[in-house]
Amino acid sequence: MTTTTYDPDVTPGGPWSTRELSALTIRKMSVSEMHNNVYLLTCRATGEQLLVDAADEAPRIRELVASGGAGLGHLVTTHQHWDHVRALEDITREYSPETYAGEDDAPALPQLPDHRLRHGDRITFGDVVLDVVHLRGHTPGSVALAYDDPQGHVHLFTGDSLFPGGVGNTKNPGQSFDSLIADVTQRVFDVYDDDTWFYPGHGSDSTLGAERPHLQEWRDRGW
Repeated sequence: MTTTTYDPDVTPGGPWSTRELSALTIRKMSVSEMHNNVYLLTCRATGEQLLVDAADEAPRIRELVASGGAGLGHLVTTHQHWDHVRALEDITREYSPETYAGEDDAPALPQLPDHRLRHGDRITFGDVVLDVVHLRGHTPGSVALAYDDPQGHVHLFTGDSLFPGGVGNTKNPGQSFDSLIADVTQRVFDVYDDDTWFYPGHGSDSTLGAERPHLQEWRDRGW
């Protein structure tokens, strides 16, 4: 199931939403009781596909993949937390994609990725290039993925490191608000323009322009 126009507010069990860019199609689906977002990126020129976070509900992810094309060549895990990897082994077994995750989160995943990502790396599938942004604090190896649309603006997939209204959770042992707010400021807000649209690991989307005025408020409150 898919919506005919892009709606960032998808719900578990509901239809996915599709956004058509000049060279890339983005499909967003919500799964599980945790309302995890799963993103399927399809190169419009070649049909090659990349999945962001095989979070849960492998049968629905297979339907999502099939809506974009015949297979899945690449799978990126944004970070190690359990709710983002519950379908990782099933989807990898089904499609044998190249797998990617942040270097510092890789050892904690249910299976080791083929590629361990560092800040500044690039992932290419078809004619599409994604820049890797390492954001420390929610987990040690969390990564975001930036796609610079040649006929539009940047599209940023942020995992659980940036949401509308604040950065990700940093209240548990091993997490650090200071690290996360510093990286989100220096590696996201200081690099990308206000029209950058970002897609988080749960819930709705936003733009950097909508969130930028609140950065000091986030720092002051500590979350």
